[in-house]
Amino acid sequence: MCPCADHNCFARNTHTYLDLDSGHDFDSQVVVKVNAAEVLRAKLSSPRWTREHVAMGTNTDPYQRAEGRYQLMPGIIRALADSGTPFSILTKGTTMSRDIPLLVEASKRVPVGLGVSIALLDKEVHHTLEPGTPSPQARLELVRRVTDAGLPCGVFIAPVLPGLTDSAQQLDDLLGAIAEAGATGVTVLALHLRPGAREWFAQWLKREHPSLIPGYRQLYGNNSYADRRYRRRLAELVKPLVRKHGLEPKVARDAATGVPGAEDDATWPSGALPVDSVAPVHRVDQEQLTLL
Repeated sequence: MCPCADHNCFARNTHTYLDLDSGHDFDSQVVVKVNAAEVLRAKLSSPRWTREHVAMGTNTDPYQRAEGRYQLMPGIIRALADSGTPFSILTKGTTMSRDIPLLVEASKRVPVGLGVSIALLDKEVHHTLEPGTPSPQARLELVRRVTDAGLPCGVFIAPVLPGLTDSAQQLDDLLGAIAEAGATGVTVLALHLRPGAREWFAQWLKREHPSLIPGYRQLYGNNSYADRRYRRRLAELVKPLVRKHGLEPKVARDAATGVPGAEDDATWPSGALPVDSVAPVHRVDQEQLTLL
């Protein structure tokens, strides 16, 4: 099962491109490009390659369970570092802890950004929402290991589920745990429902929390994003909590926009992007968000 197998995963609909469905097939079948590192190294050696930022994990997770078997990421990380290409990794897979020493070495050669997705602390909700993925506690431990190694690690609190994980107390507790783990920054994003994810989330909600269906219909209608008024309320609720736990951006360059699957003004958490002190990143071009 894919560790990105939650109902909010951006990649669900892409399984249909392979004549697979975005439901059971997505949860049970993973397509592995076993020559990814070799192909990447060849592409990076091209004189046309200008060493743009390569972002991994912006559509589906590079540290799925299958990575434990195929071990493709070490070769990919080495290829990027050898070519002088800055890169970032966004994951909810704790297999990344295996590569921390390699990432430390890479960070001495190129700017590296690391991000971890942690949506909630509630084990019961996690079990039904993100089946087969590492627990929130395991992900917090991953953040701790990354930062203890001297690497940056931003956290995405995503998705925030209206009526389920969006109370002040729930968010305060989660932000406190993230800060205690040593995260360098945080971004909080409301549930985003693309086609593919939308249908499966609707089934999940009907099965697990049917009383919330009318409220979700009002918040989302036929849109992928929650109602702007809800997003504004969430931002107002979170802002003082983020400040309380010392997770706000430290400098302006840390507020880079261009978060995939989020509204236009959403910012990346500090540490999640390979920010070069000479050429800081202010906006991430969606066309550069490359999935290997």
